Amino acid sequence: MSEWREVLLEDVASEITVGYVGPMASEYINEGIPFLRSQNVDFLWINKKDIKFITPEFHKKLQKSALSPGDVVIVRTGKPGTCAIIPDSLPIANCSDLVIVRCSDELDPRFLVYYVNSAATHHVASHLVGAVQQHFNVASARKMQLKLPEIAEQRAIAHILGTLDDKIELNRRMNETLEAMARAIFKSWFVDFDPVRAKAEGRDTGLPEEIADLFPDSFEETELGEVPRGWYVKSFAETVEVLGGGTPKTSVTEYWNGDIPWFSVADAPNQFDVWVVDTEKKITQLGVEKSATRILPIGTTIISARGTVGRVALVGVPMAMNQSCYGFRGKKENEGFFTYFSTLALVSDLQQRSHGSVFNTITKDTLKGVTVVLPPSHIIQSFEQRVASILWSIRANVFESRTLAELRDTMLPKLISGELRIK
Repeated sequence: MSEWREVLLEDVASEITVGYVGPMASEYINEGIPFLRSQNVDFLWINKKDIKFITPEFHKKLQKSALSPGDVVIVRTGKPGTCAIIPDSLPIANCSDLVIVRCSDELDPRFLVYYVNSAATHHVASHLVGAVQQHFNVASARKMQLKLPEIAEQRAIAHILGTLDDKIELNRRMNETLEAMARAIFKSWFVDFDPVRAKAEGRDTGLPEEIADLFPDSFEETELGEVPRGWYVKSFAETVEVLGGGTPKTSVTEYWNGDIPWFSVADAPNQFDVWVVDTEKKITQLGVEKSATRILPIGTTIISARGTVGRVALVGVPMAMNQSCYGFRGKKENEGFFTYFSTLALVSDLQQRSHGSVFNTITKDTLKGVTVVLPPSHIIQSFEQRVASILWSIRANVFESRTLAELRDTMLPKLISGELRIK
């Protein structure tokens, strides 16, 4: 550590500025220059979920907050201190209310990102300002103290940690592709009825003969309009077994900090990872026995029914859940994946009924009030077989990424502090 030097961020940054702060709602368009907000900055990564766009003309007016690959951004409000690097996949972008750091030749951007997310968390927490909404300002960022090795060692540290994160990101992209494949099959078979339409029109279904033979070649009229002949029209509640959850008494310490994962909406994975394999809180077997919750087997679908409504996950390890969620199991064995994608379709239907707004709650009456088309069991089983390898591969990637993240989180403070040295 003797050759590591203590510096301020402003000493080794070529520029430190802040993203645009001002009214934006009227400036957003459907396509254009990506405009990042705090919710687009995750630990180490930029996520593009619900990303906004602005016109090239407005982007030119906001040159002070324009972003380029290699820029480091630090969240000011919401989740202050969360830090990420702008990737090459965003060659042109702009931002709102983020601290923007451009590194000099003395500071590796990736090293800075890891440093801010590890060694500098105390600095961020102790320098928040504002009475109504606390935020991390540019002045505090400038005075952030860093302990820096030479640039070569910075790059070596960033390379080691980055190799782990690159694999985690690769797994995330793989899961995104795999989930889209399974979802496309479900939509084709059970929403658009493509195999039935093809047979009705005398066209090739594109499916193996033994699968194509399972589908009818005509439609019949029902309360939902035309549906494949011989398929059933039922309420969603009739198609699944509905399971409830519960919360052990928080005042009884013997019920908590056990080894049984206990799911709440905060534990819901992103859509592409599908599976939930760990939870923030855990309970004991006694907590299960003394409350309304129960152990859900692998493959159970969970949906959040109150609070943040409509988050859906597949149970990846045996776990319990709180009373703000429902668990769904297929009426017959081996219908778990069909039930999962049917639940996603249910959420989409409920959103359409509420004209795209957030619906407040899901009750058992809600489940009874939504009518769905249910195919015969033999077609469901064929779907299960077709997507099983896809969904199990996603689960394996989730577990691998979790292991890699644990390794990274163990190494990160040791590498950043110099406790673990890289030659």
